[in-house]
Amino acid sequence: MPDRLTKEQRSALMGRVRQKDTAPELALRSALHRRGLRFRKNVRGLPGSPDIVFPGAKVAVFVDGDFWHGRDFAAWSAKLQPFWKAKIERNIERDCDNVADLEALGWQVLRVWEKDVKKRLPDVVEEVVSVVSTRRAAR
Repeated sequence: MPDRLTKEQRSALMGRVRQKDTAPELALRSALHRRGLRFRKNVRGLPGSPDIVFPGAKVAVFVDGDFWHGRDFAAWSAKLQPFWKAKIERNIERDCDNVADLEALGWQVLRVWEKDVKKRLPDVVEEVVSVVSTRRAAR
């Protein structure tokens, strides 16, 4: 199936997609802040520019959009036009590379899905708090 969008239309569409401060990211940050955790956001000096960073504990958190980062990609990828399928496959590959690069630098990486933040925010917060606390205690 050919892509029905022109290059300009696709560019305009992609320009409207938020890269930071998405609703799930804001919800998670707010909940973590209420729990007393302090962090940096969207740190550019680290591979992948993690959404939430706890520098002292060396924990990096990515809040991944279900579509853009390929949640359950195998189940629905056949329905995508080739351009979008290739784009999401590159995103998944880049995510894996960023995790490997961060781990090689001694960081622990948490990747949380937008759907999990929306549906299970307290559980996601507990996971982050647990990891950060454990890493801080080990330092």
